[in-house]
Amino acid sequence: MAGNQIGSIFRVTTWGESHGAALGAVVDGCPAGLELAEVDIQNALDRRKPSSAVSSTARHEQDKVEILSGVFEGKTTGTPISLLIRNADADSLVYDELKEVFRPGQGDYTYLKKYGIRDWRGGGRASGRETAARVAAGAIAEKVIAVARMEVIAYTQEIGGSEIDRAKIPAGKDLRSKVRENILFCPDSDAAAAMVKKLAAAREEGDSLGGVVEVVVRGCPAGLGEPVFDKIDAELAKALMSIGSVKAVEIGEGFAVAAMKGSEANDQMSPDGFSTNHAGGILAGITTGQDIVIRVYCKPIPSIAKTQQTVDFKGVQRTISVQGRHDNCVLPRIVPVCEAMVNIVLADHWLRQRAAKL
Repeated sequence: MAGNQIGSIFRVTTWGESHGAALGAVVDGCPAGLELAEVDIQNALDRRKPSSAVSSTARHEQDKVEILSGVFEGKTTGTPISLLIRNADADSLVYDELKEVFRPGQGDYTYLKKYGIRDWRGGGRASGRETAARVAAGAIAEKVIAVARMEVIAYTQEIGGSEIDRAKIPAGKDLRSKVRENILFCPDSDAAAAMVKKLAAAREEGDSLGGVVEVVVRGCPAGLGEPVFDKIDAELAKALMSIGSVKAVEIGEGFAVAAMKGSEANDQMSPDGFSTNHAGGILAGITTGQDIVIRVYCKPIPSIAKTQQTVDFKGVQRTISVQGRHDNCVLPRIVPVCEAMVNIVLADHWLRQRAAKL
């Protein structure tokens, strides 16, 4: 299977399936001398694990990471870093009745058409479980970009139409702590309470909800990004769109610029810098030094208990009600995944920039 690697200098390859023995990642191109321990990666993985949130699955994997190579005496050696996360709570029996049925909204049909075979146990490689490997690799990338004093903060902006009040979002260093005050990673506690009610109602109905993650990059230096095809906004969009539930990505004003005039959309400049940030910290595919602002639109989880129409492998009409242990919203668990993918892109482009000029 091609397409399992991202990055040019800082390269990440993920592997493994939802109900396989394990999954993991290989990180190649990480500079030597970076202090790295399993606890650094575990902290990120723990934020991705199922919680007591009403949106979370009942599958409880410990997601304990093991560093198999690339680290000696607490520091990276410059050689490939291999990460292993064992699956311990997989229950494949519940998927037996789905072996020959296409689940609406899932990759069952497309995987079979592409490969002529598919792993029906929990979605196999197409499962959201694959993102654990991304988060593990992203934790290493986070330590790399911290050397350049960059920081990536993601949070829940909206679930099922309930949206944060931007006036309640703290500035400066308080944002990260505010985001982690509740299990939805939402910086507005009132909005979080409304989201919880909507998630509970959807679960009662056997349904699911979508939502929006906002990502803010602080401290990013100007000059990152490669013309023409490796523009950093193109790279960020690709990285985030590679997450299974993501259907759209916007940067800065995003979709709204289509209705703006040039005089409204342009970020005018003075000796003190830019007066606005409609561009979201990127111009001509290269960072401006301002905050990078990204919004990630996630579809509702397709595995729902509500009865739906489908067909089996022989084209016979069937009805389906997906049972088993599933989230009913990808948020908040996708929040650390979005952070990880942005960390990986920034680490790669920061290392590329260090080789771009004398």
